[in-house]
Amino acid sequence: MRARILAATGALLLDEGMAGVTIERVAELSGASKTTVYKWWPSKGALALHGYFHAVESALAFPDGGDVEVDLVAQLRSLARLLTGTPAGRVIAGIIGQAQTDPDLADVLLRHYSGPRRDLAVEVLRQAQERGQLRPDLDLDVTVDQLWGPFYHRLLLFPNMPITEEYATALVRNLLAGIRT
Repeated sequence: MRARILAATGALLLDEGMAGVTIERVAELSGASKTTVYKWWPSKGALALHGYFHAVESALAFPDGGDVEVDLVAQLRSLARLLTGTPAGRVIAGIIGQAQTDPDLADVLLRHYSGPRRDLAVEVLRQAQERGQLRPDLDLDVTVDQLWGPFYHRLLLFPNMPITEEYATALVRNLLAGIRT
């Protein structure tokens, strides 16, 4: 049942954005009761975020081919395609915007999306350090900000600036020139 609820929520989000997501519609589309939906998600925002991640999780996967540059380029190019080639960019921008005034959504965003995504990115970089591909003194949190932050910077503040696969490749190459061993 949980997977059906998340699938219905993700589909509504990608088709209609946050405005299209209501507990009633999700319950109807998934075959769940409103009580069941509320039992697992305390708010529309929390449900929307989980539905979003359910819909985009496979596109955000980190490849692990053993070469940090190839893996980062692949992951960031996938993110660029997701943000600009699908409705997902508009949806996550809306979720981030709503989280600025919805403390429950902000908490869920941090605990269930941005926090775990950040932890995963740090771990990928840590593994590259252990393989000797990155400097041992590298601040991994700052590196994550330098690689993924520009996407959200453009998405939220400069929508006229492109987020392309070429941009993703340039970010990785520019940064790696300064952090490799």
